[in-house]
Amino acid sequence: MLGGARAVYHLRQSFVFLGMHPINLPEVFVAFAPQKFDAQGHFTDPDGRKYLEALLTTLVDWTRRLRGH
Repeated sequence: MLGGARAVYHLRQSFVFLGMHPINLPEVFVAFAPQKFDAQGHFTDPDGRKYLEALLTTLVDWTRRLRGH
């Protein structure tokens, strides 16, 4: 998991250099991801779902700000 966290950090640095606007918070890391999905591919972790919902809400808000709405 730490390798993924380090990769995200370096990707953010690259995004800023390229003039992109990454979402810094909230961060979502899914440990043991294969165990968190059912056979249909649905995310089944209730605690993880809360973090993902917060991230998606932030993404919508960030998108609206970038568009000037």
